[in-house]
Amino acid sequence: MQVAAIFAADGRRMIGNVEQLPAELRIDGPAQGADIVRIDRGDKERQTIRAIAQRMTNGDVLLLGRKVDEASEISHVVGQALALGLLPGFLLCLLAGAWLSVRAQRRVEEVNQRVRRIIAGDLSERLPHRAVDEPFSKLAVIVNGMLDEMETMIHALAGVGNDIAHDLRTPLTRARLALERGRTNAHSLEQLQAVVDKAIAGIDQSLTIITALLRLAEIENSRRSAAFDDVALQDMLREVGDIYEPIAENKNIALHVEAPHPLSVRGDRDLLIEAVANLVDNAIKFTPEGGTVDIRLSRSGDETVVSVNDSGPGISEQEREAVLRRFYRSDKIRNTPGVGLGLSLVAAIVKLHGFRLTIQPGPACRVEIACPDRRD
Repeated sequence: MQVAAIFAADGRRMIGNVEQLPAELRIDGPAQGADIVRIDRGDKERQTIRAIAQRMTNGDVLLLGRKVDEASEISHVVGQALALGLLPGFLLCLLAGAWLSVRAQRRVEEVNQRVRRIIAGDLSERLPHRAVDEPFSKLAVIVNGMLDEMETMIHALAGVGNDIAHDLRTPLTRARLALERGRTNAHSLEQLQAVVDKAIAGIDQSLTIITALLRLAEIENSRRSAAFDDVALQDMLREVGDIYEPIAENKNIALHVEAPHPLSVRGDRDLLIEAVANLVDNAIKFTPEGGTVDIRLSRSGDETVVSVNDSGPGISEQEREAVLRRFYRSDKIRNTPGVGLGLSLVAAIVKLHGFRLTIQPGPACRVEIACPDRRD
């Protein structure tokens, strides 16, 4: 609300809505407070204004001002507007918060129910998640991945007990039958010694199975990675070749070691020798007489590759995953000596080192251990 007036040099009002020039108002000074009588609303109205007075060139005085109470009125109007706007916003926030809370409680309750089913033995149950970028869904995906691993391990362990019992029962049964028959039928020291030799062979086979299982558990639970060092693969492969060359010659198998480059990886030398030795032992065992077994060291991209190739019957595509399981023995090699833990040991050693084990397709057998370069 503005007030304005022009007064003559003698103080007489010429035009405007102010009755007279306030005596306390300093002319040509800064804006200041003053009391006036306003006359443009029918009746005279006293107001306190903040005004400025300027003398014009002809001697008249121009008065311009604004009611001081207007600021409080504006503040009151703004306060009312905020109140009217904040109340619906506050209620909306309460409703949104309640909805989100109920939704979160439902998700938590659903997770609780599924976890109870998992605890009860339903290993196929998984936590619910959506394909969106939110922390809860990310956590659910991670937990589901962990449950997948646990389900695989539990199913694998469920069959291990039966496999152990089956594989131990056969040699122990043979040993018992041999001793029982020897006690009944042996009539000479030589016959009794032959019976004892058969029993010892069966017991040795049982001990071999137990030793292999203990070794596998030791590797899978190993903390030996802290003692890893650079391993010269060229020398290691030649050492394995020297160990198995007499065995290969005895079976009329040509064993070759191709390691032209002095490559190295970081790992445990004893465990890596054990892994390669198992692969070479299997290759010689399943390669027919007159065949070949090649141990090769090469580079492929940013990986060092150790491969063992043989001219044997190979491993079918359907069995490439199964042969890595404990005690797995194909029907066609059921009569071949062994306990079915060699490739399981290799897989455990490769996993401990962070390498990759691959059984390549083809009529013969080609097994590769790929060792990625270290990235410090």
